[in-house]
Amino acid sequence: MTGTVSLHPLIDNGVPQGSPGFNGGILVCECTDRPVKVRVDGDVAHNHACGCTKCWKPAGATFSIVAVVPHDKITVLENGDKLEVVDKSALIQRHACKGCGVHMYGPVERDHAFKGLDFVHPERFDTDGWAPPGFAAFVSSIIEAGTDPADMNAIRQRLSDLGLPPYDCLNPALMDVIATWSARKSGVLKS
Repeated sequence: MTGTVSLHPLIDNGVPQGSPGFNGGILVCECTDRPVKVRVDGDVAHNHACGCTKCWKPAGATFSIVAVVPHDKITVLENGDKLEVVDKSALIQRHACKGCGVHMYGPVERDHAFKGLDFVHPERFDTDGWAPPGFAAFVSSIIEAGTDPADMNAIRQRLSDLGLPPYDCLNPALMDVIATWSARKSGVLKS
């Protein structure tokens, strides 16, 4: 690589391990004054490193760490008045703190395979133990954010070495969910 690329501070030195029976926790933004707090009941699913240009990333990170939870498992506990939707036209309605910019939760509300899910950044939990990242998505998108294309082979290799298979979309299981939903919606699949 032409320089040292921080994938994400959480995974640069190895992917953290989850704890069996993790039951949720409180997501906390970066503000020291009136931080936004959001409760998540239960563990996250489909946790992954994401290279898209829409997800919130900590300073210096190339990828975000993002997962989903059912919408009914999200409760804003404190300082919800500081939240605003980043892009109202986007599929994921990312609610970010106006103070620090951290995306606290992002529901999918329109007709889509992911409707009813909220995207969250598990590293914002006030406790450890949530399901660890299992793959990397939208890897090529990091070029759009300024990563040197010459670094991509090394970055994909590093992700693979960490046990995070790199994809330029979502992983096959999630792509199958989207395709199945689309086929049922169009009538190609009946069940």
